[in-house]
Amino acid sequence: MMRVLFLAFGFVSGAAILAAQTAAPDPSGVNPASAGKQFLVDTGTHIPLSLINSVSTKNAVAGDRVYLETVFPVLVDGRIVIPPGSYVAGTITEIKRPGRVKGRGEFHLRFESLTLPNGATRDFRAHVTGLDGRASEELDHKEGTIRSEGNKSGDVRAVGETAAAGASIGALAGSISGAPGMGAAIGAGAGAAVALGAVMFTRGPDAVLAKGTTIEMILDRQVRFAEDELDFTNALPRRSSASDGGGPLPSKHGQAPPYSRYPL
Repeated sequence: MMRVLFLAFGFVSGAAILAAQTAAPDPSGVNPASAGKQFLVDTGTHIPLSLINSVSTKNAVAGDRVYLETVFPVLVDGRIVIPPGSYVAGTITEIKRPGRVKGRGEFHLRFESLTLPNGATRDFRAHVTGLDGRASEELDHKEGTIRSEGNKSGDVRAVGETAAAGASIGALAGSISGAPGMGAAIGAGAGAAVALGAVMFTRGPDAVLAKGTTIEMILDRQVRFAEDELDFTNALPRRSSASDGGGPLPSKHGQAPPYSRYPL
């Protein structure tokens, strides 16, 4: 009798474990009950994106959402799996404002979800692997951190130009008083001091990615779709990507030249 009960208990336990395994969700996001062929977008796939909203260390904070869209189709076995116009959402996980004297603005961007034009959605993980060639920001490929360009050359030029302007004014004043050489030296020193003080109390350039900037992401995990999820017949039309304007997209986009910040 005890053997029969033991065998019956073992059978029930095995059936429960098998049922739990069968019901376990696929980490790649596909529904096991979906019919048809499965299409796998593998880890390491590069996907180019376009920014829908601008990002700047000047006003962004950790936790802010970033929205993008794909600009080139991703194919698997000759079938378009991720068409242009698919939406990608990400989050700024870390942010650092540029410091005074030294330091640059930087932020870290993590991609988290993908929505195809027909509404099929996947959670995934990916990070930045490339930036628009027009952008002056730098990408740390190891950490996935985006940093603003340095401004040391601009600060040196500002000090030099302000010192030269001060020397000219000092020489003019000195010639009137009969000591042009001394006046030039005093003027140069005063101009350099003013410019250096301004540099000491001015933050470096913020890291800025303008709307329309192209970013390339690389998948950190696989994403799987069933064939019946890839019907884009009635999908919404792709929106037209718009940028902040033509030409380069530097971190000092729209700012005045560095030396204009240091008047005499």
